[in-house]
Amino acid sequence: MSVLKVIEVLSSSETSWEDATKKAVSKASKTLKNIKSVYVQDQSATVENGTVKEFRVNLKLTFELE
Repeated sequence: MSVLKVIEVLSSSETSWEDATKKAVSKASKTLKNIKSVYVQDQSATVENGTVKEFRVNLKLTFELE
C-alpha cells in the first residue's frame, strides 16, 4: 500500500505556463522524492504596457511517502 501527499506550489515564468510548470516540478524535485503527478489548478498572467510580462501557475504536486 502506498501513501500519497498533495502540496500546493506557486510558480512563474516569463516564457509560458508550461515553463512555469516545469520550473515548479524541477525545483520541488530537489527536496521531494517520488513526485507522481502535477495538477495545474489555476493559471494567470501579469500584464505591463499591454504585454504579458509573467505567466503564473498554481499547482498541486502529488508525491509518494516512503
